[in-house]
Amino acid sequence: MNYVGPGLGFVLPVDKPSGPTSHDVVTMLRRALVTSKIGHTGTLDPFASGLLLMCVGYSTRLSEYLVGLDKSYDAVALLGVSTTTEDVQGDVIEESREWEGLTADQIDEVLNSFQGDLEQVPPQFSAKKIKGVPMHHRARRGEFVDLPAQNIRIYQLELLGMDLPIIRFRVRCSSGTYVRSLARDIGAKLKVGAHLVELRRTSVGDFSVEEAVKVDHFSDGPRIERRSIDPLRAVGHLPSVEVSQIDVEKLARGNTIPFEDPVTSTLVAVSKAGTLIAIAEAGEGYLQPRKVFVQ
Repeated sequence: MNYVGPGLGFVLPVDKPSGPTSHDVVTMLRRALVTSKIGHTGTLDPFASGLLLMCVGYSTRLSEYLVGLDKSYDAVALLGVSTTTEDVQGDVIEESREWEGLTADQIDEVLNSFQGDLEQVPPQFSAKKIKGVPMHHRARRGEFVDLPAQNIRIYQLELLGMDLPIIRFRVRCSSGTYVRSLARDIGAKLKVGAHLVELRRTSVGDFSVEEAVKVDHFSDGPRIERRSIDPLRAVGHLPSVEVSQIDVEKLARGNTIPFEDPVTSTLVAVSKAGTLIAIAEAGEGYLQPRKVFVQ
């Protein structure tokens, strides 16, 4: 009985440059590693740069446990100009010079008002699907949909600097937050309008862009190996439990195993000798395997 380890599956942190789509980067990595079994865990817009977590091999089965991790960004917004896409790629729909005279204190006050639990209306141009059709396809056809607000959380929103009409800010937020729409809403609250001109994702969960591989190094095998994240570490945000060989064999057959430890999550990463064996659901007195990484 074999376990999936770094040789058969891993998560690779990648530093996406501005320009290519997230899928373009997946294609580049597939060619470099000569495997089709690669997927990412959260889209970055083409103009944005920064951290993408790539799941390789059997670790593609972990993507659903990584896509919901909190994210951090450094962003640049241009005050006084609103666009159709809420970013630099869109057409200008409104301009204002009301930003003249704004102070750092006024901008700080507005940024502080966005911290906490919020409702955010997604942008018309996005990958979000309505009745199976991505919003950006509808928007390009001139179809604009009255989108419901979605619940998000802003943990931190900090003004890094300003050279009006440019402001730079850092945000740590829940998954599903659109920083483009945050820039839009900041501009609206300042009563000047705004759009995003630069965006860089600096972290996903506990993983930082500082440990990521650049696309130019995809063919550098030793570098890929050094930067790869083993499956157990990739799900380090989940409670974990070490089990016996007997329990491993039970899990491999899809059977439950006894479990009495208190946990703060319904999902548990099950390991043996430092290797991920399964993702299991914790019930009262047992663990039920949901995904097993045993061959």
